[in-house]
Amino acid sequence: MSSPSSTHFDPDMFRVAVEEGDTGSLVQLFAEDAEFEMIDRRTPPSQPTVVRGRSAIGDLMRQIHSREMTHEVLQCVIEGDHAAYTERCVYPDGNKVLSMAMLDLADGRIVHQSTVQAWDEEPSAAPVSEDFSEPARVDESPMGRIEFAHIGGRDVVRMVLQPGWRWSEHVKPNQGTDLCMMHHSGYLASGTMGCRMADGTEAEFGAGEVIDLPPGHDGWVVGEETAVFIDWRMCE
Repeated sequence: MSSPSSTHFDPDMFRVAVEEGDTGSLVQLFAEDAEFEMIDRRTPPSQPTVVRGRSAIGDLMRQIHSREMTHEVLQCVIEGDHAAYTERCVYPDGNKVLSMAMLDLADGRIVHQSTVQAWDEEPSAAPVSEDFSEPARVDESPMGRIEFAHIGGRDVVRMVLQPGWRWSEHVKPNQGTDLCMMHHSGYLASGTMGCRMADGTEAEFGAGEVIDLPPGHDGWVVGEETAVFIDWRMCE
């Protein structure tokens, strides 16, 4: 694994790391206390996803590059202590994601990155299916597992959450927000879940219910049964 120059950001190293999925080299381009900010369909400018620290950014990079897609850096421009680049990602079904990012640099490393993303919305041209027994991507976290199926130009996820799981305890430390800012719409296949909104409103949901949960909430598993939630909006 190579390291960036002590004084200059290396755009060629950056491009190769992104396109080859070399997350080890990519993470080394970030400062130890770097901040990564993401704006997209589910995290608007007023409530972006913010990840702090090289270790947490590394986890995010490994999640991104574990997805079945190609990455291409279209352009990278550097001026002084700032850089900008555009990246195109393509899923196997042809759907594309375009991202644009601004980087603040110091001593050859990224100290802050702001990224804005946009997705294709077109569905596949032919009938397709996916199977959660062989998910396209899996995110593991303490007491939780999220399985992704990419279909129709979007991700559908199955969340498997163990008894005792709570968003504010097991997810919040890596999110950079006080509450979950994702909009969930889906079907609770098993278990019981509770939530509390920012204004203090609480609700509880049982197996068989179809749920719409706006951004700005904490959530947890109620009781001793594993909760399984099928979510078709979380990744929008």
